[in-house]
Amino acid sequence: MKINKIDIPVTMEAPGTVMRALPNYGGMTVCFNELPKGTDFTPLLQGLSNDSCHCPHWGYVIEGRIKAVYDDGQEETVSAGEVFYWPAGHTAIVVEDVKMIDFSPSREFNEVIAHVGKKMAGMG
Repeated sequence: MKINKIDIPVTMEAPGTVMRALPNYGGMTVCFNELPKGTDFTPLLQGLSNDSCHCPHWGYVIEGRIKAVYDDGQEETVSAGEVFYWPAGHTAIVVEDVKMIDFSPSREFNEVIAHVGKKMAGMG
């Protein structure tokens, strides 16, 4: 199975932001995200356990840099050309405009995204 990134459904679009997600792609959700510098997922995760993402992600940064902040306070920045694994218990902050692809277990991903959608709706 294969898919072109432009065929992955857009789940959110805003200035500088395009988020695409294809659920249940072999039990995983594949995402292709383009996010601007300064994007901080922390406020959108408030209300989840530990106010963080409980979904693990495996991915690759195509352009830019993004920082993961883990529940234990550790931080790491992933830059263009690097692969990553973020275990459950993290948030993310875009350090430099980023283009990235990631794969996540669909069940956990859907739980987090449903929560994020409610938070965004509440923000107006």
